[in-house]
Amino acid sequence: MTFGFLSPLYTAVSWIIVQFHSLYSHIFNPDGGWAWGLSIASMVVVIRICLIPLFVKQIKATRAMQAIQPKMKAIQERYKNDRQRQSEEMMKLYKEAGTNPFSSCLPIIVQAPFFTALYGVLAKVAKGEDIGVIHGALLVSAGKAHIFGAPLSATFVSSGETSVKIVTAVMIIMMSLSQFVTQRQLMTKNVDLTVKTPFMQQQKMLMYVFPVMFAVMGINFPVGVLVYWLTTNVWSMGQQLVVIHNNPTPGSKAFQERQARLKKAGRLRADGTEIKGALWGMLPPSKSALDAEASAVAAVEESVQARRQQPRRQSKAQRQQGGATQPQTAEPSEETPAEQPADTAPSESGTKPAEAKQSAAKTGGAKQATRQQPKRGGGQRPKRKS
Repeated sequence: MTFGFLSPLYTAVSWIIVQFHSLYSHIFNPDGGWAWGLSIASMVVVIRICLIPLFVKQIKATRAMQAIQPKMKAIQERYKNDRQRQSEEMMKLYKEAGTNPFSSCLPIIVQAPFFTALYGVLAKVAKGEDIGVIHGALLVSAGKAHIFGAPLSATFVSSGETSVKIVTAVMIIMMSLSQFVTQRQLMTKNVDLTVKTPFMQQQKMLMYVFPVMFAVMGINFPVGVLVYWLTTNVWSMGQQLVVIHNNPTPGSKAFQERQARLKKAGRLRADGTEIKGALWGMLPPSKSALDAEASAVAAVEESVQARRQQPRRQSKAQRQQGGATQPQTAEPSEETPAEQPADTAPSESGTKPAEAKQSAAKTGGAKQATRQQPKRGGGQRPKRKS
């Protein structure tokens, strides 16, 4: 029987594995490696689904840490001789940003107890001891299970068989490689390129350290634990790809690629924001939605154009001046000479109003003189009698 504070975890982990094993026993051999191996992998999927909220929190915490790196560097430079004050200012900065260095490690920290419990369950199975709900016939069945010829409880170090060493070595390499690919795609595509800090250099170094560390530790892991860790690494890789594709870090290479895709698809506004589709931006918007938005933009532009072309308001004097300007009529007769008003608008030849008045006065005087002159060849007219 189990003991200590891990006893509830042993029971929980063994119960989940047994439930999936009873399901896969209808498809595969109950004593075979596929039934037990898929049961362990399914347990990983259940755990990772439950950890999705923590994964979202991890993303936010990591991006917040990247954003405050310049401020952290300034605090370190300012209080480099006062460690206590430096720590106080750092804690204050973390509180203002709503993050801390340990927030990005939450998924790993939460998974650690399940990993430890699974390791203990497989160790007990290898010894033939009851553990949790695995006892009796289930214990015998788990002891017989082999994955590609390697028992679930076998390790690279403890086994002397070449086939077991080959299987465990391949699984260790795949586990380390998946860890490296996940970290590399995070560092090369989903990191803000505008931020250059020592924190980024540390992350790049960890990208190579973690795979090597897991490879060294993996030689002591049972095959069942390698199945667990390989499954969780593949899940992390796929989860990271989804995040990089749909919600990349602003300023990163993946963010620029996503903006280019949205622009090409006609789903990017002028201000750089996305035109959301039906399923959180994963589906393109309907044609009617695009047409409606285009119509709204066109209506606004027409309204602005109409306001620009609207005539200006005229004063009373301008309206009178405009009304006095009439088309030029035929030359008036001598009995009723046409008199231009004093406020006549300028003529087409560019004559100013004052000059127009002087010209009209001269013309009127000349016509009056013409009427007073006697006609050629005739005498004076006799005056009419009153």
